[in-house]
Amino acid sequence: MKIAITATGEAMTSSVDPRFGRTKYFVLVDTDTNETTAYDNAQDRNAAQGAGIQAGETVARLGAEAVITGNVGPKAFRVLSAAGIKVYLCGGGTVADAVRGWKAGELQATDSSNVEGHWA
Repeated sequence: MKIAITATGEAMTSSVDPRFGRTKYFVLVDTDTNETTAYDNAQDRNAAQGAGIQAGETVARLGAEAVITGNVGPKAFRVLSAAGIKVYLCGGGTVADAVRGWKAGELQATDSSNVEGHWA
């Protein structure tokens, strides 16, 4: 399974970014092979508006089946849900911590956004 984790940097040791649409990076992790690839989110992060929607579309294009992030707004959540991508909320730690928590069943998929739109 491919999981996109919002991150402040490109490495597994980077912190989970609490922002979805304006995250610095998405670290895509293949949980079957442990292969990781970082994607710079500059285009969506610097968007004047619609960052969450655009980031959701980016994650779908990357082939992610799930997202781990600190927060997700309603529009981004709708885009991810429409693409069949599950959203898991994580309170912090590193990308590696988030993946371990997901594998251990400590993260539960959410059925709604947890912040209002335009959350900074």
